[in-house]
Amino acid sequence: MDPRLNTERNIWLATTRPDGRPHLTPIWFVWLHDKIYVCTQGKAVKTRNLAANPNVAFSLENGDKPYIGEGVARFIEAPFPADIAEVFKAKYNWDIHTDPGYTALIEITPHKWLSW
Repeated sequence: MDPRLNTERNIWLATTRPDGRPHLTPIWFVWLHDKIYVCTQGKAVKTRNLAANPNVAFSLENGDKPYIGEGVARFIEAPFPADIAEVFKAKYNWDIHTDPGYTALIEITPHKWLSW
C-alpha cells in the first residue's frame, strides 16, 4: 500500500447517483485495518448514493503521482469504534463521536488499486 494513505489529507470519492450519474467529492479519510474510513453527514449526496449502490472509486489528491482504488462501502453503526475515532482525532483533531452533523461512518474495502 502507498504510505500516503496514512498522511494525505483528502481523497476524491466517486459514488453513483440512482439515475446513473456520477458524484465526485473530496473528503477527509483515515486508513486503518487495510480499509478507508470516511465520516460524513447522514443526508449527504454521497451517503444517499451509497445506500443505493455501495460501489465506489477513490483517489489520492496528487494527480502527478496517481493512486486510485475501487472498492465496496458499508455503513458502520453508532457508536463508532473507538480505534477509528482515535485515528480521526489524531489526524484532524476531530472527534467524530461528538460532532452532531456527521452521523454516517463509512468503511470502504478496496479490491483494486491503480497507480503509475
